Amino acid sequence: MTTPPAADDAHGERPPVALVERRLHPVTPLRRAWAPVAVVIGWAVHDPGQAQRQLTRLTATTLLIALAVVVPAAALYGFLSWWFTHFAVTDTELRIRTGLVFRRTAHIRLERVQAVDVTQPLLARVAGVAKLRLDVIGAGKKDELAFLGEREARALRAELLARAAGFTPETAREVGEAPACELLRTPPRHLALSLVLTGATWGSLAAALVVPPVLWLATHSVWTVLASALPLLGTAGASSVGRFVAEYDWTVSESPDGLRIDHGLLDRTHETVPPGRVQTVRIVEPLLWRRRGWVRVELDVAGSANSVLVPVAPRELAEAVVARVLPGVVVPSAAPTAEPTAEPAEDPWADPWADPWARPPRRAGWCAPVWWRGHGLSVTDTVFAARRGLLRRRLELVPHAKVQSVRLTQGPWQRLWRLADVHVDTGADKTVTARLRDEREAAELLRAQAERSRTGRRAARPDRWMA
Repeated sequence: MTTPPAADDAHGERPPVALVERRLHPVTPLRRAWAPVAVVIGWAVHDPGQAQRQLTRLTATTLLIALAVVVPAAALYGFLSWWFTHFAVTDTELRIRTGLVFRRTAHIRLERVQAVDVTQPLLARVAGVAKLRLDVIGAGKKDELAFLGEREARALRAELLARAAGFTPETAREVGEAPACELLRTPPRHLALSLVLTGATWGSLAAALVVPPVLWLATHSVWTVLASALPLLGTAGASSVGRFVAEYDWTVSESPDGLRIDHGLLDRTHETVPPGRVQTVRIVEPLLWRRRGWVRVELDVAGSANSVLVPVAPRELAEAVVARVLPGVVVPSAAPTAEPTAEPAEDPWADPWADPWARPPRRAGWCAPVWWRGHGLSVTDTVFAARRGLLRRRLELVPHAKVQSVRLTQGPWQRLWRLADVHVDTGADKTVTARLRDEREAAELLRAQAERSRTGRRAARPDRWMA
């Protein structure tokens, strides 16, 4: 029950409103009901002989007595856990109180919220409930509220984002969920074909079909074959069917609170790419995708587990989405330029990146035969871009404002051939490397990149929701 606001006191100040705590949806105690069953099944699979002996000893009366004790006890524990779990939204934070025996209160500062995701596992979709997951700066794992009613989850998500953007509590409830404009939708046919044309899918499937028969011929042990076949089949399934189910109906939409990503065939997920928190954009182009002009776009977001922006799309459409994540950035072409005909200029102050993609010098072939041709570097006014790979091309873009540190490394073999690597570290604990650069070019790149990062941070847009 909400307490009405009190009248102003003699000094004209409004006393604080009583904190309103809310409970989760009543189906929440059932979220871990499968755990005891899973433990029993795991024990039976681990030692089937012992499980069979214990089962034969049980009489109908003993089984009924055990069920009469265990089921009510588990139901009571689930009810009390739900009853003692509360959450409340204040002017500055989200508070979550949990614990039946040992109490725990989480204070989540709203200005440190990066993303608020709504996920719906299959059974939750049937029950009409959803899980709210929060990415918070500095938190090792996501805090979550599981479960809320679907409408309540979406309304709470909109309120948290509005308050994180600086709206007052009264205005935040009126703002509601920001409108969204669809930018991209991945057709299921394209997603399925992209998985077929991915080398990892065929590699894991080949391993699952070849390794178990070889082990059977070598050992004639059923358990050895099962111990190797099951993980291999699981890997093959995860890289094909699992990805199709997870990335089904992938939709990217633009809204004032960031890019929204909706996907999932069985478990439906609604994620948000936080504005201003993207540290690195990675465009991946597998060999068999090139004829169709398809690419995959991945992200590194500080403090967030969201890593995929576009599972598969034509390059032009994917670059348009990247431009929404990194405003003002033009993605260089991933195709290799013509092979350089001369070594880098002797003048260290000359612009070594006049060409959109500058390859390492030819002597880099002594450090990485053949594969040196896949490396490239491009530096613009907005991003540091590094390319690598001949069969599977990977193009990584780092905005200058997101660079935390710049390092130059040079091994003994590289020193012999006057080469060096330049590493750019980001706030997501990731590193982008420009490999096998001329040592004088690398030294100048180190100095220039440090200066570009300083000026980029001064001109960067604020990392605020709806800013």
